[in-house]
Amino acid sequence: MPSKFPTLAYSYHETPVGPLLLAGSAARLCLLSFPSGSRTVTPAVDWRREDSLFGEARAQLDAYFAGALTVFDLPLEFLGTDFQKSVWAALRRIPYGATVTYGDLARRIGRPTASRAVGAANGANPLPIIVPCHRVIGSNKSLTGFGGGVPTKRFLLDHEQGWHAKAPAAHSV
Repeated sequence: MPSKFPTLAYSYHETPVGPLLLAGSAARLCLLSFPSGSRTVTPAVDWRREDSLFGEARAQLDAYFAGALTVFDLPLEFLGTDFQKSVWAALRRIPYGATVTYGDLARRIGRPTASRAVGAANGANPLPIIVPCHRVIGSNKSLTGFGGGVPTKRFLLDHEQGWHAKAPAAHSV
């Protein structure tokens, strides 16, 4: 099956939520995927494993999980529609440790009636954690779907709020 992504270099990086798949080029990261969940990506046959890449992404992820980094500053490439890119840009402006609802996010991008479309764009986010889609919750404050699974979403939110929850079960690659 062909990939929706171009030929990419990829590697894995071990984190408290399991090994994350990092993919992109030497210049830009365009994909981060969890080891399990509804949006897990596996490398396409034409991708090439290059464990020497993504050094800065690895360092920033390590700093994030150590509690020493609250905003990522990485060269990224977004593969999506203009609407999706506007949602992803708004996600990057949600402060560390804060949460907003889908309706809040829709209002922030000037589309107050587009909560469902915002939810779909949020779900299509190719760079979770770095583009913090885990900070979006339901209007009733519930933890709604997350590509890495709701336990991972809870862990990330607890981590950012200083609650130091136990990491979800680790997975191997």
